Amino acid sequence: MMKIRGMRWFIVSLVATATVINYVDRNALAVMWPGISEELGMDKNDYALILSFFMVGYAIGQSLFGKIFDMIGTRLGFLLSIIVWSISIALHAVVKTATAFGIVRFGLGVGEAGNWPGATKANAEWFPIHQRALAQGIFNSGASIGAVISAPLIAWLYLVLGWKTTFVVIALLGVVWMVPWIVLYKSGPDSHPWLTDEERDFILTGQKAQNADGVEVDAAAPSWFEMLRHRQSWAVISSRFFLDPVWWLFVSWLPIYLAETFGFDIKQIGLFAWVPYTGAAIGSIFGGWLAGYLLKRGWSVNAARKFTITLGGIIMLPTLLATATAATPLLAVILIAVILFGFQIAIGNIQTLPSDFFSGKSVGSLAGVGGTAAVVGVLITIWIVPIITTESYAPFFIMGALLVPIAVLSVWLFGGRIAPVSTGPSSQSTNPTGGNSNEA
Repeated sequence: MMKIRGMRWFIVSLVATATVINYVDRNALAVMWPGISEELGMDKNDYALILSFFMVGYAIGQSLFGKIFDMIGTRLGFLLSIIVWSISIALHAVVKTATAFGIVRFGLGVGEAGNWPGATKANAEWFPIHQRALAQGIFNSGASIGAVISAPLIAWLYLVLGWKTTFVVIALLGVVWMVPWIVLYKSGPDSHPWLTDEERDFILTGQKAQNADGVEVDAAAPSWFEMLRHRQSWAVISSRFFLDPVWWLFVSWLPIYLAETFGFDIKQIGLFAWVPYTGAAIGSIFGGWLAGYLLKRGWSVNAARKFTITLGGIIMLPTLLATATAATPLLAVILIAVILFGFQIAIGNIQTLPSDFFSGKSVGSLAGVGGTAAVVGVLITIWIVPIITTESYAPFFIMGALLVPIAVLSVWLFGGRIAPVSTGPSSQSTNPTGGNSNEA
């Protein structure tokens, strides 16, 4: 029987590729908005309304698909997710009003949301603990690469084909992706027929968790409601609520910021808007590598995660404040690249926390709930942006700077000592300084 060495890297590469497609589809509207809004007579408030439809769908989809992935598995969950979002992005070609855009955007949000709990679950299934942050970084780099590709690609397609045909063309990317996924992802690592015995043993042995005293334990896999009784879950939920809006401020508003602040047209947006996401892509890989490096050097999961998350926050905070006064588009996009570099260092390790705390069917569920909390935070900021940017975008960046330290503190305050939540009865108890009673 055929065996493939390094199968786990092929799996995470496919997940990262799905994320690239996810962001190409997602960013298309923002890149083409100056042309679409002019043709259809819409303004920034219409854009905020359409984006809100997307984010509501995204919020619902995070928790919904988190549960779906835990029920039907990673293979079928990804197929369902990408089918829903590919159909939705294609339907953008036939709508003409803000409400109609909002409806198809809602469907896009529901489908695209599945990518994140699905990736976290695939990560937990296919990687040992010390490689999970790196795997999460590779997957997250797909979002950055998608953002890098989308600006020039969508701008070029728009100039050649127009916005309607562009939506149809990018919808086909998801159909193409499904072919290698169906062929390669036959099952999880415990029974995959093409996985070598050495890699299977490496993956499964490396997934045995240890508590704060270095003793192997079976991490808890509580039900959805039981999971929310643990303060560790709230470390994930609250940190994502406060931190994710920073990313979305740029994903949703960067092209419009460049157009309104520096008078950019679609061609100029295509030339500049990709630059910040190169910083994000580097941050994704670096943050994952750094956590893995620290673990190999003997750091505990608790120390490695907290150090890396805090480092990301330290990079973001002053840079956000500096960007508020950026006088040229080149300086602005370079500073934003540094912001997104720091963001990805932090978020990759935050997104790994569900598999640090829990196991089994709780991982996708917690990742989904965390994603829903993130979207709630984003929805609030979406409607604040048009209000605070009437004169300049300086308040936009200051708002982001205020969110960063709150997000980092959430991990420290609610997470306690980052270690598996025990399956024993004591796992239900908490103490004022964090964690369960098994923690040192």
